[in-house]
Amino acid sequence: MSVKFEGLIEAIKKAREVSKPRKFIQSYELIVKLRDVDIKQPENRFSELIQLPNPPPKKLAKVAVIADGDMALKAREAGADAIITRDILEKIASSKKDAKKIARTYDVFIAQADLMPFVGRSLGRYLGPRGKMPQPVPSTADLKPLIERARRSVRVRIRDQPQVQCRIGSETQDPKEVGENALAVINFLLGRFKPHNIEKIYIKLTMGPPVKVE
Repeated sequence: MSVKFEGLIEAIKKAREVSKPRKFIQSYELIVKLRDVDIKQPENRFSELIQLPNPPPKKLAKVAVIADGDMALKAREAGADAIITRDILEKIASSKKDAKKIARTYDVFIAQADLMPFVGRSLGRYLGPRGKMPQPVPSTADLKPLIERARRSVRVRIRDQPQVQCRIGSETQDPKEVGENALAVINFLLGRFKPHNIEKIYIKLTMGPPVKVE
């Protein structure tokens, strides 16, 4: 499938036109349906963070940093949404409910490298299937750029269906910006699959109907 930027812009504008006004700011979503892709093959199931060129005003991802000591302080200064210490990990290990809640609440995890064994024991079974296993970093790492990059990114995943759906912008953004974001995700998929594997592409607002990209 060949995707033209003009076609994306037209679909973005139409998605706005056909969506009823809401009392909140809606997000643009991209839906890509694939064909002739065997999701039973491990290489066709993935969960990746894709950095968007024009992230929306509202941050795309909540970032949790798993760290102790100085690194935990650095994470707080860098604006992490949550800091999970070794003590918290040990408590989580005995609470399935808390572990599931953390795995569900945060989109991206960054972990102090020497805490990864604790992460595996307490959170591994909940983060792994979601494709959210932490990025291990040394305790001396500069966390601010890592957190900022995560917040500019969307998670693109294929699990049970040959389909990708992700947020690509806000209705407050210029259609061109949203189109460039959509193209970033599509180009990533074209790096994983052949053009003929992309069957259909849709754009929609949160509560609006999907509009096919011609």
